[in-house]
Amino acid sequence: MPAEGAPEGARASSAWRDVVRHFSADRGAVLGLVFLLGMVAVAAAAPWLVEHVLHQSAYRQHMMDQVVVHGRALDVVSADGLPIGPVAGFPLGADLLGRDLLSRLIYGARLSLLISSLGTLLALAFGVAFGLIAGYYRGLADTVISRFVDAMMAIPVLLLAIALASVLRQGSVWTVVMILGLVNWTYLARIVRGEVLSLREQDFIEAARATGASDAAILVRHLLPNLIGPLIVFATLSVAGNILLESALSFLGVGIQPPTPSWGNMIQEGVPFYGVAWWITLFPGLAILLTVVGLNLVGDGLRDALGPSAGRPERR
Repeated sequence: MPAEGAPEGARASSAWRDVVRHFSADRGAVLGLVFLLGMVAVAAAAPWLVEHVLHQSAYRQHMMDQVVVHGRALDVVSADGLPIGPVAGFPLGADLLGRDLLSRLIYGARLSLLISSLGTLLALAFGVAFGLIAGYYRGLADTVISRFVDAMMAIPVLLLAIALASVLRQGSVWTVVMILGLVNWTYLARIVRGEVLSLREQDFIEAARATGASDAAILVRHLLPNLIGPLIVFATLSVAGNILLESALSFLGVGIQPPTPSWGNMIQEGVPFYGVAWWITLFPGLAILLTVVGLNLVGDGLRDALGPSAGRPERR
């Protein structure tokens, strides 16, 4: 660490270098980050990949088409209604309507990552705002917010999400985003409140008050920067939870509606036929599993790297 007389910018830069060094030493976290970056790149390039690499469509039905496999012409969907499995023309097989499963999986990644990320950002906005107010002002504001948070957390998340989805317009991306944000912000609000209750008694807050800083300036310039570590960890783990929750809602029929591809509704479509068309359920399930594991590895790595022993940025 720099000497005591070193500029504040140098101390912060050194602290963040320590965080990067600790994170890089965690092979699982690095592997998870590499996988997630690859997933994001594939999702971002979905239209180009599907059209120019796979030469397929996520929506086109090939029910009446045939593909040649080992010199034999096979129906994409047989007369019995069974789709073809993984072959050269359909790397992950086709679904019950003859649509390319890999194309739909890529578009499903695009949708799941977008919805879960936006839902996390909405939860961050609500959680940080209410947590800061409750922890800093205490008194009546803290009591009202804390009791409301307790009441919300007493309701199972999936049950609350289903109830909201049933009341609101189903199938809309923005509706699902709003649901994810509304059911998750309470956890962050409690975390932020606890951190602020501790930070508000620190000397640097008293010094800010003594210099005449307003409450808004203290909240934004002094308290919020010291919450960056917990917020980053929460966001990473929350995205993983939101992917699972969005998939569950789509699986239950109250989330993203067909024909828009979502990992959850893809699994729901294939469950009745898993004995004869296992690929329809298996590959979306693997996509969810690998993405959530990757996010959890990154979240655990960030939590360890941003811990007190990792030399996180000093408070001001």
